Amino acid sequence: MAIDIIGSAPFRVPVLVRIGHGSSERVESASDAMHYLRHRWPTDQGKHYLRAVADCKQAAEGVLPAEVAKESFISAAIEAYVLAQ
Repeated sequence: MAIDIIGSAPFRVPVLVRIGHGSSERVESASDAMHYLRHRWPTDQGKHYLRAVADCKQAAEGVLPAEVAKESFISAAIEAYVLAQ
């Protein structure tokens, strides 16, 4: 499924995630979050994952505020056990 990202929709404060055994990585915008969700996420299931995909897409399109997408992304990261402290 291809998703066209129009804008970056930057987050005020980045979200830190740790995927795999590497160090923490900064997710700084809704478009960054979409990249992680679509290409690096450990699962493509879960209610928070699905909400984050929809919200980040809408934030990148300018429909939703970036901070709404950020909260959805954080919930998905908690659900997938990848949120870093």
